[in-house]
Amino acid sequence: MSKTLKTVAIVGAVAASLAAHTTTATAQSKEKCFGVSLAGQNDCAAGPGTTCAGTSTVDYQGNAWTLVDSGTCAEIELPAMADGSARMGSLEELNRDLPG
Repeated sequence: MSKTLKTVAIVGAVAASLAAHTTTATAQSKEKCFGVSLAGQNDCAAGPGTTCAGTSTVDYQGNAWTLVDSGTCAEIELPAMADGSARMGSLEELNRDLPG
């Protein structure tokens, strides 16, 4: 194998390794946040009777999630619930704002 071909192979391997690391870091920088999406704008898991992305039927549906930046889920500003109590996102499914 020529020196040029070896160099190209090494450069290609390094580039592939960096690309894989960047993709992994990007995927790890997101987390599922339940109860923060508007109706029809969830990423997945919208409870019984729904399939996946875009199937939530209630704003801030507690059993529907959206991907958000890691560490921001509980900090997302949401309107208060009808009774005036605070509404927050959660890393786990919530039993609030469910379809009737």
